[in-house]
Amino acid sequence: MATAVIGRCIFGQLNKLQKCKTIAKVTNIQCRNISISQRLLGVKYFTEKHEWVEVNGEVGTIGISEFAQDQLGEVVYVQLPEIDTELELGQEAGVLESVKAASEVYSPISGVVTEANTALEDAPKLVNDSCYEKGWLYKMTIREPTELDHLMKEEDYLKFIKD
Repeated sequence: MATAVIGRCIFGQLNKLQKCKTIAKVTNIQCRNISISQRLLGVKYFTEKHEWVEVNGEVGTIGISEFAQDQLGEVVYVQLPEIDTELELGQEAGVLESVKAASEVYSPISGVVTEANTALEDAPKLVNDSCYEKGWLYKMTIREPTELDHLMKEEDYLKFIKD
């Protein structure tokens, strides 16, 4: 009896996934290449104002960088955008207040807000403790994927903050 298997196989290129189906024996595998964009793989992009967006398919998760939260100090209040808010690239999306200062958060991409991290209302310090995991700010559907081309990938951002 044949067993179907779908797996991730990387053969020379990181942006190629292989869809594999086992036919009667493990040694008899048929593969079909599926070309996908690197944007579907959870890659983080950064702005010069220290916001980040992690892209998973058509959804972007937005937050501030570790560098930004370190500069702000302990975050004590977070104002997030409302669900269904349409944001344009560079538009103010929220505010973070810390013991040192208040800072606006700007949308790194255009789209519609689909979720706000309401856990930050009771625990704004999550932005400091876990800015990339539990301290994200909001999620949105990405309207213009080409806007990502103007953002920095993580390695470029790390060089940017060193300068």
